Amino acid sequence: MYKKTIFDNGLRVVTESVPHVKSVSVGIWVNIGSRDEKDSEAGLSHFLEHMLFKGTSTRSALDIAKEFDQVGGLANAFTSKECTCFHARVMTEHLTRVTDLLTDIFLHSTLESEDIDRERQVILQEINMIEDTPDEQVHVLFNQNFWTGTPLGRSVLGMAETVAGFDREDLARYLKRRYLPSKIVIAAVGDLEHENFLNLIRPLFEALPEAEDSLVRIAPEVRETTAISYKDLEQVHLCLGTPFTTAVDEKRYIGAVLNTLLGGNMSSRLFQEVRENRGLAYSIYSFISNYADAGLLGIYAGVGPERALEAIELIVAELKKIKREDLKDSEVKSAKEYLKGGIVLSLDSIDNLMIHLAKNEITFKKRVTYESILSAVDEVTPSQIVELANRYFNEDSLSLTALGPWPGEDIQEGSLKL
Repeated sequence: MYKKTIFDNGLRVVTESVPHVKSVSVGIWVNIGSRDEKDSEAGLSHFLEHMLFKGTSTRSALDIAKEFDQVGGLANAFTSKECTCFHARVMTEHLTRVTDLLTDIFLHSTLESEDIDRERQVILQEINMIEDTPDEQVHVLFNQNFWTGTPLGRSVLGMAETVAGFDREDLARYLKRRYLPSKIVIAAVGDLEHENFLNLIRPLFEALPEAEDSLVRIAPEVRETTAISYKDLEQVHLCLGTPFTTAVDEKRYIGAVLNTLLGGNMSSRLFQEVRENRGLAYSIYSFISNYADAGLLGIYAGVGPERALEAIELIVAELKKIKREDLKDSEVKSAKEYLKGGIVLSLDSIDNLMIHLAKNEITFKKRVTYESILSAVDEVTPSQIVELANRYFNEDSLSLTALGPWPGEDIQEGSLKL
């Protein structure tokens, strides 16, 4: 059973009872991410996420780690471009204890300067690790080029030069300015009762002072770009992309089916043509990154330098085929069944249920049922996919970022035209 409560300060609590399980998944979500940072703050959201586990007025970092272990719980946190989440899953009998623990780290972190200096080194190593992982680094470069000059183009981790300069005052000021009650959603799913859960969190969270939210997100403009980053590697890593549906677009389910049949699984067009038929790549796939006011459909491939241009031509050709209505009913049906299967299988995880509940509250301010999603996927038709492809796969829409030992040949004019 789904229930929702809104405190007077604007903070929202959403729960869903799943009585047949013997555990509970709890998440404290903040609708704040890396896109909400100023240039000088790049990486602050992620840094703060790390720091909230480093000690409170009553618990040290070791106390926090031990307490999570003592209840047999799984705890973690993550930062994205639009959200930050602190979450844990425990057996039902430990709900009170883990809720107290999550509440303590979220509301009472001391942000000690010594801890900040130590964690800074960890995050700088995290940034360096991306530099040593080219299939991840190319995505960072691609986003920088695709969303040029906007916060969406920055890595969630920030930049070494900004991370190196953060101090306690920066973190405390950002926490006070951005972690407002109206931005917070607390979600819990599993073997629990809504009113009992409210009793655990209401005393502290309801007391948070209401504050006016001055944050305004500006939808980014996208310009077609081609960028080659030379690096001594065995492969050329490619990312191509075009603007696409947003997280709230009514056509997002059509986009999900299009992405699946294009490069979302092993029977997809790109996987079969580029890998299976031509042997050009071990890894090739398409993906969707969508936000409240923007989105992109991207394609990644790792290929030998001598066949990089051939791989790009094949990718562009597959995009053009979809525009020309070169779709079979059977492949559309297969893509829909693949998507539906993933949705249904995800229902077995209460962590997935909690994430789904929280994200939809943040995005739509309401519950979105799995039944409605399955129905929306079922209703997608081949003609709708072609229409969407022609809407987004158009002249000057395709951007390319390449990382590695580029063969020295220029990208021919018109080769990225759709």
